[in-house]
Amino acid sequence: MNLVSLNIETIQLGHPLPFVLRGSDGVLLAQKGYVIRNREELARMVARGRQLCVDTDESGESHRAYLAQLQRMLIADTNLGEIAAMKMAAADDKAARDRAAKTLPDWPELQLRATQLLRTPLPGDFGARFQALHDELARHVEQTPDATLLALIYLSAQETRMYSATHAMLVSCVCMVVAREMLRWPEAHIQQLGHAALSMNIAMTELQDQLAQQTHPLTAQQIAAVENHAERSEALLRTLGVADHDWLEAVRCHHHRTPGPLAKKTLAQQMARLLQRADIFGARMAPRAARLPMPVTAAMQASYYDEEHQVDEAGAALVKTLGVYPPGAFVRLASQEVGVVIRRGTTATTPRVAVVTNREGLPTGEPIPRDTGMPPWKITGVVAFKDVRVKLSLGRLLTLA
Repeated sequence: MNLVSLNIETIQLGHPLPFVLRGSDGVLLAQKGYVIRNREELARMVARGRQLCVDTDESGESHRAYLAQLQRMLIADTNLGEIAAMKMAAADDKAARDRAAKTLPDWPELQLRATQLLRTPLPGDFGARFQALHDELARHVEQTPDATLLALIYLSAQETRMYSATHAMLVSCVCMVVAREMLRWPEAHIQQLGHAALSMNIAMTELQDQLAQQTHPLTAQQIAAVENHAERSEALLRTLGVADHDWLEAVRCHHHRTPGPLAKKTLAQQMARLLQRADIFGARMAPRAARLPMPVTAAMQASYYDEEHQVDEAGAALVKTLGVYPPGAFVRLASQEVGVVIRRGTTATTPRVAVVTNREGLPTGEPIPRDTGMPPWKITGVVAFKDVRVKLSLGRLLTLA
């Protein structure tokens, strides 16, 4: 018997099975030709077998047909995330993995570029370098929003050396996703918002990185620098050639405490409010040498409620867009497995998850996709990044997003 695990999302409900379906221990779950009628029946089958598998020794022709389907998807340029999710063929299809790897952004390189740009901005080339960085982020967030959020939230949960630039990229991308998908802003306004988010802390980039690793209390000079950084960032941007009024005002006002409906605010004020909410979210879940990060759900809650403990419109838009468990967050499932959220789901609480440790707490080797909308894999809580004792490949996770 040669069992190969099967991604349940490749099973067509209401259609005859093209192969015999077995559990992880080889137990027969369904004969070839059996029709699984609905998700509930599929969930019961998963609960019985723990993992859906195909024995390639008895289903050779069906297995080859499955691989042929994968080849057709490649020829048709099917989304690489869908291809990578076909776990049954993952071990057999090196070409698909190689192709996916070539399309992935080099996130460490982007972190370094952003850090160098924001720490030492020079009037001579700032505009071109800033626009190139922003355009690359904007392209990723438009074409692959889940993978972009996954990368930046995952990196933000562990980054201290280049915290400021990573945080700026995260806030910029989060704001652009929210403005595009939930608020339906015009593209020009989305780009302005992305610019403002990426540059909002430019006057204290180096200080932010220092504070992320500092264990003693802030000095009076550091406190003053933090308190007036928004005004200093606006002034610095002006000297660097930025003349966009809304961009500059959003940077200057991004720490103003101004709850209330977005419709009653100017465009710059709306942008500033979105920056503030996303800033809170990113900062709360990021680590510091002097404190542990907040769980992602607590960071979401901090963004959701305003200064008067009411639901904040901008914060609510953020939570609705990203979900309660956004890409990059670690969660525990009803199966006692632990996984990382790789893609948003049909509801805010049912994202797609890649399991990285099994119910015994042991590494799974390859991430195993799970649909948390199904009862066996319902999310029961969040897991802190520090408690995940598995070395993960961000690139491998991104191929699943």
